[in-house]
Amino acid sequence: MLALALIFTWSALPQAQAETPTEEFLRIGKELYANENPFIGAGPRRNLEQALADPVLPVEKRVELQVQLSQEYLKGAEVERAIELLETTLELAQGSAGGELQRHLGLAYLRQAEQENCVKRHNAECCIFPLQGGAVHQERAPAQKAREQYLALLAANPEDREALWLLNITAMALGEYPASVPERWRLPEKSFASETEFPRFHDVASKVGLDVMNMAGGVAVEDFDGDGWLDVLFSTCDPLGPLRFLHNGGDGTFSDRSQAAGITGQLGGLNLVAGDYDNDGDFDVVVLRGAWLFDYGCIRKSLLRNDGGVFTDVTRAAGMSEPAFPTQTGTFGDFDGDGWLDFYVGHESRAEFSKAVQYPSQLYRNKGDGAFENATQRAGVANDRYAKGVAAGDYDNDGDLDLFVSNIGLNRLYRNKGDGTFRDVGAKAGVTGVIGADGKAERHFASWFFDYDNDGWLDLWNAGFGATLTDLANAALGQPDKAVRPMLLHNQRDGTFVDRAAEMGVSRAFLPMGSNFGDLDNDGWLDIYLGTGEPALQVLMPNVLLVNRRGERFLDVTSAAGMGHLQKGHGVAFADLDQDGDQDVVHQLGGFFLVDRFQSALFENPGFGNHWLSLELVGTKSNRMAVGARVRVVLETPTGSREIHRAAGSVSSFGGSPHRLEIGLADATKVQRLEIRWPRTSEPQVFTDVALDSFVRATEGRAELERLERKSVRF
Repeated sequence: MLALALIFTWSALPQAQAETPTEEFLRIGKELYANENPFIGAGPRRNLEQALADPVLPVEKRVELQVQLSQEYLKGAEVERAIELLETTLELAQGSAGGELQRHLGLAYLRQAEQENCVKRHNAECCIFPLQGGAVHQERAPAQKAREQYLALLAANPEDREALWLLNITAMALGEYPASVPERWRLPEKSFASETEFPRFHDVASKVGLDVMNMAGGVAVEDFDGDGWLDVLFSTCDPLGPLRFLHNGGDGTFSDRSQAAGITGQLGGLNLVAGDYDNDGDFDVVVLRGAWLFDYGCIRKSLLRNDGGVFTDVTRAAGMSEPAFPTQTGTFGDFDGDGWLDFYVGHESRAEFSKAVQYPSQLYRNKGDGAFENATQRAGVANDRYAKGVAAGDYDNDGDLDLFVSNIGLNRLYRNKGDGTFRDVGAKAGVTGVIGADGKAERHFASWFFDYDNDGWLDLWNAGFGATLTDLANAALGQPDKAVRPMLLHNQRDGTFVDRAAEMGVSRAFLPMGSNFGDLDNDGWLDIYLGTGEPALQVLMPNVLLVNRRGERFLDVTSAAGMGHLQKGHGVAFADLDQDGDQDVVHQLGGFFLVDRFQSALFENPGFGNHWLSLELVGTKSNRMAVGARVRVVLETPTGSREIHRAAGSVSSFGGSPHRLEIGLADATKVQRLEIRWPRTSEPQVFTDVALDSFVRATEGRAELERLERKSVRF
């Protein structure tokens, strides 16, 4: 109880007033690493070491405690120490608990193999699944030892699917898949093949200076300093890890300007969200903290005001420091239609399981004077469930922003009533999810509104969050699995949705965390990239690229595209960083523990030869960044007229693509009509003289489009 009491003092205003933000977060980070929390705290290790100091401890109990201690060492990146302890424990056990010890030892050796190869000898092909080329390990001994353990596990239990999956991964790392894997335990090569041809994307992060080493975190891509080039902002859940600002030099490289940006004292943050809350034309940022840490995660968020690429923590002055509840998800949106961006944050409440830990979500209403007020109760959007994703979008096309909350449990869809209040219509709309055979609601995570079939009505993606390596192995073997499926909810235009995941080819065993969408091939149809995994160290599974084929089906092209990274996938952004007209993908990689740190990736788009339009929107009556605006592009093509629909600000709940709209136009010969429906303007604004392959800016109320001169560079 003392530890929990210490946690709750973090948000105590009198103490915090005496500290700078840097001092505050440094104190919090040190306390998290030192206290009794079971996730990253030193307390469990100390307790285990103290218990093991007892000279008369029974052998069976000593084995149990040493295994637990080895896991603490492993999470803390003391891999060799973990291996040494496990080897000693295996001798001590003399056959008892051998299987479980072998599983732990195999994982420890696999982590050692990763550290010695993928981290210390990092190259652009490291951990790209299926492993080949530069992904094959040079330091072979650790992977060979891991393989011995998985073979032993399978010899004892041939149905051990987790061991089977990791055995095949280990064989790939050694460059010996499939030949070295006994046939009865071999995953078929065809199960990893792409469903159609797709050009390969290459990771150029190391080449351009975006290979930031981090634990799990978020990413936001915007032109933060107003020089016309998209910059990158990274966060990390490491409570002692600072935000990182990577400035786009306009020459194909990025430089670290975190110190000059004033953000090095902003520590921790599993996610961050960009938006212009003060309508001054630059992108401010909210950093979200405490996710997955339960009561230990009661750490305040940060509202960072941007002034030309320099950030100031204005959280307390703006009225957003309280409450300090665990979270990693939030979204900007003008929910009351007054021209100022409000902010909704989804907290990880456990009220459904214990009335003692209620962490309701919060709606902060922007008062237009630099401050916010808590409007949650009046608006009726407290949720009070374990929120993991939030998304804002006008699903009913009535002109105001509605709100979807994705929960570990039943979801909510809050319909905006247009008077500052909302009504939960999730059950009626068919988006809540289902109750499983065990009587529990399914788990959900990243979500977003997007119009995947270009019919002018926003659909919903809601990722299921429940899959194991056993599920992936069974799926690869063509056997049934028990994974929670994603929901691809098609808007029926009558206030309801229907799940089309199965017919669209995405009802599969995924475990998505950070995820996002965009149009990689510039064909006008929105594709999906899923960053997969969970905190558990053994969960090594490839991230997934799904390409949209005319709104009729999504095809898995992960292997062909070279984007099946095995590292834990977090913040994802689709963005044209080199300004050549197609979207590249920034991917923040890394897990929840110190041993799971990894370099971020930048997958360069090889180009598809299709036309495109880059559109910046500037609101005047509406909020400056035009969040909530809807865009309709009517094209003339060789086969007739076609429409493309986009929603401004409708981004993923775990990954930040730029607010400017990067729209693929495929084989268009002409833009017949560009129509913009601004949030606070009743009549749509129409432009007819729009050049293909151009950067343009549309300002609310201004009759002419502004053509922007942008040069492209090569990475």
